[in-house]
Amino acid sequence: MRRLTALSRGFGDGIGGSGEPLLTCEFPKVLNRPSMEILAPIARTIRQRKIVSIDYASHGSGFSTREIAPFALVNDGLRWHVRAYDRKRPDFLDFVITRISRSRLAETGQVLPHELPAADIQWNRIVELDLVPHPNQEHPGIIENDYGMTGGLLHLKLRAAVAGYVLRQWIVDCSSGHSLQGKEYRLWLRNHLALYGVSSAQFAPGYEFPEV
Repeated sequence: MRRLTALSRGFGDGIGGSGEPLLTCEFPKVLNRPSMEILAPIARTIRQRKIVSIDYASHGSGFSTREIAPFALVNDGLRWHVRAYDRKRPDFLDFVITRISRSRLAETGQVLPHELPAADIQWNRIVELDLVPHPNQEHPGIIENDYGMTGGLLHLKLRAAVAGYVLRQWIVDCSSGHSLQGKEYRLWLRNHLALYGVSSAQFAPGYEFPEV
């Protein structure tokens, strides 16, 4: 991956080195660009383990001001999120950075023990996922080569908090009976039960939460 990056974007930092790409390479347009004015206070509070106050727009609750304890940035392939404890809910959530209109250091001091990353169950839980060529595809051998599978299997270990994002980005059919149709579904999650209790599974294509 480093070699591909160097070839497509150039070597060095532009000082005494080549900053030009060695090969022609087309990148998809980036549609989601977080503002550095918004991101800077969040980054500082992550390093200092403090609380940041944000003005946030949510599909569910509209516009609101929240105090959060951020501890990590997450890129789901489409958007940048900040993983944080939300004092309004209260729970650990992902906040889309471009939905934050203002961020500033809060006056409420340090992060409390139950707001630390160690208390985030979804972040610390590791799920093991087995991806195989989708049974509806005619040439599974090609898919095995595309994804570097061993014995027809690609085994992933992911944080539960981000697993659903990865499965969505890779367009993985997560239905129990590989029922999703379409040539875009080249992969099937063979052990879909591994997503039980995973909050981000709501983003996994075709996954249905079991009835309680």
